[in-house]
Amino acid sequence: MYFRRWLITLVFTASAHAELPFTGVVSYVTDGDTLWVRPRTGEAARKLRLDGIDAPEICQTGGAVARAALQQMVLHQPVRVTIRRIDDYGRGLARIEFAGGDVGAQLVRAGQAWSYRWRRDPGPYAAEEAAARQARRGLFSEDQPELPRDFRQRHGSCYAQ
Repeated sequence: MYFRRWLITLVFTASAHAELPFTGVVSYVTDGDTLWVRPRTGEAARKLRLDGIDAPEICQTGGAVARAALQQMVLHQPVRVTIRRIDDYGRGLARIEFAGGDVGAQLVRAGQAWSYRWRRDPGPYAAEEAAARQARRGLFSEDQPELPRDFRQRHGSCYAQ
């Protein structure tokens, strides 16, 4: 009985965060993996984080370049958003498509972000990151670029300074 109740709660909670894809226009880019999208339905802009990538912090080496790359790609452009879940900060973790392509994959392929790692999992964009490293594009032109999580552990958030 307990397991059944737990399973029902889990399914309900997961579906409460799952949303239908929507289209909108990117109204603001905070950093290399966070942006605001105004839905075409006229609702207020929504703060979203690109799911599956980790871009440098804005105050970290490469952070401003990563933000500029995302701005150049999608700012004021129509996008398709699929929110996969909500993070601890209330942002939707989303896959965002622009002109038929996956924005996260494009940023990692260009060397502007890492495939988001979790424990031993190299993340969803491991192949794109490997190609960027091999070509020494963007962040990977440095011998040992610092992962954003390591930077945050040493320096804290850029926004708290």
